[in-house]
Amino acid sequence: MRRVVDIFDEVSDDLRAERTLRLARRYGLLVLGAAVAVVLGVALQQTYAWYQGKQDQKAAAAYLTITAPIDAAGPNQSDAERKQDAAKLTQFAASAPAGYRTLATLRAAALYSDAGDAAQAEKLWTRLGQDSGADPLLRDLANLLWAQHALGHAPDDAVMARLKPLVKTSNPYHALAQETEALLDLHAHKPDLGKALLTQIGSDPDAPEQVRARANLLLEQLNG
Repeated sequence: MRRVVDIFDEVSDDLRAERTLRLARRYGLLVLGAAVAVVLGVALQQTYAWYQGKQDQKAAAAYLTITAPIDAAGPNQSDAERKQDAAKLTQFAASAPAGYRTLATLRAAALYSDAGDAAQAEKLWTRLGQDSGADPLLRDLANLLWAQHALGHAPDDAVMARLKPLVKTSNPYHALAQETEALLDLHAHKPDLGKALLTQIGSDPDAPEQVRARANLLLEQLNG
């Protein structure tokens, strides 16, 4: 049987690659506005700006000025360029209206993460997770992203503290949060707890299909 550590690493990587686009498809328009913006960038900001007042239109223009070259470069950006753009977005977020502050912070955190600067990415997710001016769903999203990325190097208690309000079935992120909790159990050498939670996720009709499939695959590997 493969080592639990190896399985943990593979699934953790898969979680990060999944990001929030799949969440958007499952959990509705409000999360779509945040999650797709992180991955796809421009389209929703253009639509959003059309409905907003002059202040937000100015913010939209400034945001697109920063993000359009990022989107054009795509995967060809160097890590140094990603960090530079993340810094620009962070500076923009400092004085932007709440909606664009949130989008810019999420985008900057993703850039830092892609550039290998986990510390800066986690700092921004923490900041957004504590931002009382941000939509509660987006604060939860930031805390989920922090937990997924901090798993394995932050203290287990700290990761669980972020996950605790998210694993409740009333929370739209509960399946992904429970999946992260299961990985946390495996990391803490509590395989029985991890397996029980993965079994629960695998049979949860409200969980996204990809999350159920991933939970069942991990169970097969753990029990193989």
